[in-house]
Amino acid sequence: MLKEMKSHCHLKPGQKGTKRLVEQYGESLLCVRYRYDKIRGVRLKTVEIIVEERPWLPPFCFKDGDVAPITVAFDETGLRAKLHKMRAKWDPNLKVWLVPYHLIRGTELENRIPEEYLDGSKRI
Repeated sequence: MLKEMKSHCHLKPGQKGTKRLVEQYGESLLCVRYRYDKIRGVRLKTVEIIVEERPWLPPFCFKDGDVAPITVAFDETGLRAKLHKMRAKWDPNLKVWLVPYHLIRGTELENRIPEEYLDGSKRI
């Protein structure tokens, strides 16, 4: 139902048309939208409010210029040869292959980045 309606107005708290809602919701109010339903011939006023706030850290993301670690089992010789062709380097201390991220972005190799490097708890 809401997908078929057009939103013509997106107001921030304090703008004309939001004052009563600011009184009602206070600092929790993020925005007010006016939507128009041509089929039913009605205008809807919707609000977006904050209902919960808690600490959050964004997950670590590799950039194209970064070097990403890849885990490869010893018996995966074909994959190791593929990494050699990509000019990846084996790091014997970390026991991972280091490959430029832009070469593996969107491939199955991206799934081989160890979890501790994705959550930011470990860096190269």
